[in-house]
Amino acid sequence: MDKSPMPYHRIVAKFGTSLLTGGSDHLDQNIMSSLVGQVAQLHKQGLEMIIVSSGAIASGRHKLGLTRRIKGIPFKQVLASVGQHRLMSLYEQLFGQYNITVAQALLAKADLLDRAGYLNARNTLLALLELRVSCIVNENDVVAVDELQEARFGDNDNLSAMVANLIDADLLMILTDTAGLYTADPHRDPHARLISQVERIDSEIERLAADTSSSLGTGGMITKIEAAKLATSSGVTVVIADGREPDIILRLANGEALGTRFLPTTSKLESRKRWMLSGLSTKGKLVVDSGAALALKKQKRSLLAAGIKSAEGTFQRGDIVNIYDPEGSRIGCGIANYSSADIEVIKGRHSKKIATLLGYDYGSEVVHRNNLVVL
Repeated sequence: MDKSPMPYHRIVAKFGTSLLTGGSDHLDQNIMSSLVGQVAQLHKQGLEMIIVSSGAIASGRHKLGLTRRIKGIPFKQVLASVGQHRLMSLYEQLFGQYNITVAQALLAKADLLDRAGYLNARNTLLALLELRVSCIVNENDVVAVDELQEARFGDNDNLSAMVANLIDADLLMILTDTAGLYTADPHRDPHARLISQVERIDSEIERLAADTSSSLGTGGMITKIEAAKLATSSGVTVVIADGREPDIILRLANGEALGTRFLPTTSKLESRKRWMLSGLSTKGKLVVDSGAALALKKQKRSLLAAGIKSAEGTFQRGDIVNIYDPEGSRIGCGIANYSSADIEVIKGRHSKKIATLLGYDYGSEVVHRNNLVVL
């Protein structure tokens, strides 16, 4: 396998409905064949790619001969149920020509809201990449429900950003039937100009996006900008480009300036730390003695049981906890290796006593320095 000299190694490519159907009411095999051929070429060069694919509902609608839209969730779920298999069957056939094994991952937002689900999804996707399997991801439309907005990604643009975050991707390509983000709607304004690069997504960029919509797709440009905002804040470069452009995937992977490129606003490490510090997932609190506080702040050490004075709240191993010094000042946060119940037993004790006290041992560190953010 050739070692790739390309600027990106791990890529998520999102194929929109309007691209895959070529603007028709059914999947366009020629377009899909071209896209898969490009992915196969990068695969051969040793790059890692995951595809987030729309098209299941459009495929189901075509199979059932339904030309007009019928509103309502159960109906959409029926279309997805009919179309998902057909979509995957086509991908399997196309990738099979290159002897590439295909996997399917159907994700719902609820799967990723809890830590265990998030880690399971991450571990599965990373294992598939390691096994050189091409994974096709889609939202689980058959069980996802529109009314429960918090339980849906709402569109595959946001799902693709979540997948890019999940696997620490270098690049997210959102491929559609438009060349990128314009200064105005290019269909209505002859002076509309393509914006080639966006350093930060602000209210002006969001306003420009509000002008565009799509007939077959779920979101139009607004959801693509939302997705770009999520991915760039996770340290991922995002490009919105026209998937019909010749060799678009190969050229973007090579760093060519096509479409609209959104630069990451943070490094991957900072992004993870900011997620930990946000407090969104914090489950409890540890109070440490002055010696431990000094070791954490000045010496970048791990937090050991001996330095813990008390644990507050109920939390499990793997949950995020805030860490306070004896004066009550928050000095940081981290991922706990032991539950609150375990810490009640081992606090103030030497690490060597953990196995005796608990009957098991997850290591000498209650919070390892790699999983620790000090303010």
